[in-house]
Amino acid sequence: MSQESISVLMEEKRTFPPKKEFSEKAHIKSMEEYEKIYKRSVEDPEGFWAELAENMLIWQKKWDKVLSYNFQKPEIKWFIGGKLNVSVNCIDRHLNDSTRNKAAIIWEGDDGSYKTYTYQQLYYEVNKFANVLKKLGVKKGDRVTIYLPMIPEL
Repeated sequence: MSQESISVLMEEKRTFPPKKEFSEKAHIKSMEEYEKIYKRSVEDPEGFWAELAENMLIWQKKWDKVLSYNFQKPEIKWFIGGKLNVSVNCIDRHLNDSTRNKAAIIWEGDDGSYKTYTYQQLYYEVNKFANVLKKLGVKKGDRVTIYLPMIPEL
């Protein structure tokens, strides 16, 4: 391949817009909307992320400060003083409506096999494993390491 053809490939200008039906179902429906959201995120990062965190997550304790950063160290801290429960936000909040029957995880193996877990099934499996850990004496604050192949239970 010549340097000229590599150069030509690096200057790709074509775009491939999504189908209208796809865009209508998207959270961000246009490039203009994306650019407006992006602009706000860089001009007012604390306000932007505070609004998203407030509207999209369930907090056990609301944060005291959204963002603290020092690029000299480097050190970046988000939602200082806030407390979340990952399981509540990823699983539990989807159990109170028809979302509980929608796919939470779609796993596909190297051999083409697949398994789907709904939010309800995932909740059941997570709680089953939590009880196994309790029976083994694992307590809050303990560290647990699990080594598994790439299987859906991972």
